Amino acid sequence: MKLSTTLDYSGGFLESVKKVKELESAGLDLVWVAEAYGFDAVSLMGFLAGQTDRIEIASGILPIYSRTPALLAMTAAGVDALSKGRCVLGLGASGPQVIEGFHGVRYDKPLARTREIIEICRKIWKREGPVTYEGPLYPLPIPESEGTGLGKPLKLIAKPFRDRIPIHIAALGEKNVALAAELADGWLPLFFIPEKANEVFGPSLDAGSRRRDASLGALDVCAGGLVAVTDDLEQAKTIRNFARPVLALYIGGMGAKGRNFYNALACRYGYEREAARIQDLYLEGRKDEAASEVPDEMLELTSICGPEGYVKDRIAAFEAAGVTILNVLPVTPDPVRLVDQLRGWTN
Repeated sequence: MKLSTTLDYSGGFLESVKKVKELESAGLDLVWVAEAYGFDAVSLMGFLAGQTDRIEIASGILPIYSRTPALLAMTAAGVDALSKGRCVLGLGASGPQVIEGFHGVRYDKPLARTREIIEICRKIWKREGPVTYEGPLYPLPIPESEGTGLGKPLKLIAKPFRDRIPIHIAALGEKNVALAAELADGWLPLFFIPEKANEVFGPSLDAGSRRRDASLGALDVCAGGLVAVTDDLEQAKTIRNFARPVLALYIGGMGAKGRNFYNALACRYGYEREAARIQDLYLEGRKDEAASEVPDEMLELTSICGPEGYVKDRIAAFEAAGVTILNVLPVTPDPVRLVDQLRGWTN
């Protein structure tokens, strides 16, 4: 298994880069750079490319609505060139609250848009000729009847470092997961529970895999959670509780009723009553009460916290569920030492 982490750059870009370089030396394979509605991810990805040597640098995620397919392709090719082949293009639909509320773009047809973006990006990177595309959402060039009639098929001027940059898709819904299994190089599920993954995601992964082109190779799966190695079981429980407000935010507040993908996932995991209660409380502004309703079992199964033997068993459970990239959020005064430990246990 590869090891990755999601970058916390709340302390500033320079401090974040210092942490990444230390984790790179400990054996971390990949770092995910988030983009929500703070700083853009690409600026930091480019900065990381110039400051690191080996670690892969991934967007985690770039929303499919905020950039055109061509710009996404150019952006990934640029970071890949700066890093000499270490870029991973993580894409996702985000949600209507961010896309319509912050970007001012209509949130529609996420599946069709994802498919067209992937196909266009791969065409652009190959540089086999001027790019044309007949998709209904992103026709290239735009038909004369829909524009000025001056659109011209173009070929990327710069030669990419690689003509195939890995694309990972963040997906939770059944159709989205099937699409990732069909087209993407990797899949990013959030709040992944290994013991329930086959029941919840298996049919979608199987459906997509049946349509998958063999040339894509095996699908990478990136999942994990908070990680701490401690013999103190109460301390392990305390650390798991750090995720309570995060889970409450996603299950309760990341979308309106009926349009919250994370709430739907909690229901599919079997936490229907708790998910409804968390959402009601959160939307009423009672966030602490919402957090208290997050099931202890869910906190434990979406994390890797406990004695060494238990941690090794949890890693094995993630691997048995198909995870190929273990995404870890170290909770320790010495994250470099922890990553070094994990590197030894995942080889």
